[in-house]
Amino acid sequence: MRTGTSSSFDSLYAEVQQFYADHMHLLDAGDGEGWARTFTEDGSFAPPSLPEPVVGRAALAAGVDKAAAALAEAGEVHRHLLGMVSVRPGEDGSLSVRSYAQIIATARGGSPRLHLMCVCDDVLVRVDGELKVRERRVTRDDRRP
Repeated sequence: MRTGTSSSFDSLYAEVQQFYADHMHLLDAGDGEGWARTFTEDGSFAPPSLPEPVVGRAALAAGVDKAAAALAEAGEVHRHLLGMVSVRPGEDGSLSVRSYAQIIATARGGSPRLHLMCVCDDVLVRVDGELKVRERRVTRDDRRP
């Protein structure tokens, strides 16, 4: 647990928060290619709904595009809200980030509802000065890990 603050950590934390805001806006907009570019070339995403992680930008983009099309067909909008973001800098320069992810679903003409509550464990790295997700593992509160 961190005690105290430093301006360099405060700046890093603000950068991580902005990264996630941009990252989730791309996802919720259904911009598969844009969202995939926020991962490293060989980045991996292990969602609880799949038996194996999705690896690489092309596969990541295709997954978002497929999900966005299914949501559009169903007339539903999903918004991903991250909170309780905990950032732990690693000695190698990577960042271990844990957050709580709420997915709010709203059907056309309906009321918003909590669709899922998850824990998101990421490893962020810098590529050409920009933060990128190297690895993401998501677990759902309603399922055993």
